[in-house]
Amino acid sequence: MPQNPEMRASDRDRDQYAEILRENYAQGRLTQEELNERLDAVYETRTMGGLQQLTADLPAQDLYDLPLPAAKDSVPAVRVPGELQRPSQSLRASWAAWGTVNMVTLSVWLIVCLANGELLFPWFLWVAGPWGAVLLAKTLFGTPGSHDG
Repeated sequence: MPQNPEMRASDRDRDQYAEILRENYAQGRLTQEELNERLDAVYETRTMGGLQQLTADLPAQDLYDLPLPAAKDSVPAVRVPGELQRPSQSLRASWAAWGTVNMVTLSVWLIVCLANGELLFPWFLWVAGPWGAVLLAKTLFGTPGSHDG
């Protein structure tokens, strides 16, 4: 049901229209001066029609945020059990973090061994082993509910 332009605007209505103006400013549709003028007018406006006039030349939602229509010929990806798929971006980042941390712990262990002049217990394996096993399992089998890749 369309709103009556003569209906009184509430504070919440004014806040919603102010947010629309700020979003359009952020998208580059308004200058700082235009934004300030319109924001002043938003909080002085008493009716819904007045609010609608202040944003009549602006979209209420950024067109770039709308979802793209799906292609008619697209087929959903089906994951075959046991099939290796390319790891997701987050999984590659996890492996990179694992490698970085383990290079640091291995370096510290080597420096301590050289400083003591003897081979010490390889404690760095307590960092590398469990974490690596979890990452390997995620890489090979995926995680429940994850379909990125």
